[in-house]
Amino acid sequence: MKWVKFRIKTITEAEDIIISTLYDIGLEGAQIEDKIPLTALEKEQMFVDILPDGPEDDGIAYLNFFVEKNEDGSLTLQEEVTDSETVLQNIKNELEELRFFMEIGEGTVTVDETEDIDWINNWKQYFHQFYIDDILVIPSWEDIQPKDNDKMVLHIDPGTAFGTGMHETTQLCIRQLRKYITPETELLDVGTGSGILAILSLMFGAKHAVGTDLDICAVEAVAQNCAANGIDVKDFDMMIGNIITDKEIQDKVGYECYDIVVANILADVLVPLTPVIVNQLKPGGIYITSGIIDDKEQTVVEAVKAAGLEVLEVTYQGEWVSVTSRKQKK
Repeated sequence: MKWVKFRIKTITEAEDIIISTLYDIGLEGAQIEDKIPLTALEKEQMFVDILPDGPEDDGIAYLNFFVEKNEDGSLTLQEEVTDSETVLQNIKNELEELRFFMEIGEGTVTVDETEDIDWINNWKQYFHQFYIDDILVIPSWEDIQPKDNDKMVLHIDPGTAFGTGMHETTQLCIRQLRKYITPETELLDVGTGSGILAILSLMFGAKHAVGTDLDICAVEAVAQNCAANGIDVKDFDMMIGNIITDKEIQDKVGYECYDIVVANILADVLVPLTPVIVNQLKPGGIYITSGIIDDKEQTVVEAVKAAGLEVLEVTYQGEWVSVTSRKQKK
């Protein structure tokens, strides 16, 4: 399958209006390239593995629109057969009309042809091996170098479920897990995503792990990542459901049977989760939370204390916070 790509050079302030205008002529699903840094709120709402900080915002934006090419070389937009030149001219006409009302920058348009777009494998140009302290995190398409032969290695690829270890919140959790895991640790990972926290816990020596998630994609992601890292399937049980509201999931997960519960989610989810999850913790069990943007720290600390837990430590990385607490022993 081939696609025709129409690439517009504009300014960041004009992104939305251009996308809206071109939608009316049948161009949908714009791919936006700009250097606008994410706000703290956007990071919290998205909660994805964010790439390292990029260059300063220069106000320039590129909008890419992809239209599938028919076998005869024609294009189809709004159920009408057309061609690249006609679409290009329509784009230029729309941009020139916009210039009468607002600044759109250069407003130039280039046309290119590309092969079938492989969105998953496009990650490969951005995601490379990196370290979390002394742990090497490496994707399947890269090789371990001789200098890293003595390091703990986590094999993981970006995919449909959250979690590669690049995000600050994941790293905060990993460091806390290393402090508390023992060979007898039974671990519960709430919002497990790719399974990275539970998998590393097992690699650190934990006895057994259970993961819960709302997204069915997590099942396959966990299975793949366990296989890539030599984790025995009997050591990691995966469950799909909302542990906050679903009594059946709560029962299935079990009560007072976990030495550690880790939840790398959002502050707004941690607040209702905490009074529920305290029931899954053993007396004296450790509760590790992250996904907390810095201005939500006190909200989570108060929720933890309200659930009867003792705050042991609050740690920080960038704008993110991790709160570690303990359930009182009987």
